[in-house]
Amino acid sequence: MEIWINPACSKCRSALSLLDAEGADYTVRRYLEDVPGEDEIRDVLDRLGLEPWDITRTQEAAAKELGLKEWPRDDSARDRWITALAGHPKLIQRPIITADDGTAVVGRTDEAVRDALTRT
Repeated sequence: MEIWINPACSKCRSALSLLDAEGADYTVRRYLEDVPGEDEIRDVLDRLGLEPWDITRTQEAAAKELGLKEWPRDDSARDRWITALAGHPKLIQRPIITADDGTAVVGRTDEAVRDALTRT
């Protein structure tokens, strides 16, 4: 299990605390320093069953600078969104937990983190 975090994020710290309390075996990835490439983002999106706009933090300054709210949310723009996430990792919703069964969850709630723990 791997968890993508930003240490400054309270939701990330909460998820880590819960994983620790449950005795989970996991690896921490500080994704702002160890930035995922476009292929990794595609893989995580497949594991999540989501589209790139579903995991984009549209209120971030970079999102506003790029005008993301105006971008199409369809297959024709999918690669453009993925390129933006790889180029501006702060736009990626966090934390993302890749579960041992090949799926992933956005662990913004205790329930989502617990769900990841059940996926073996």
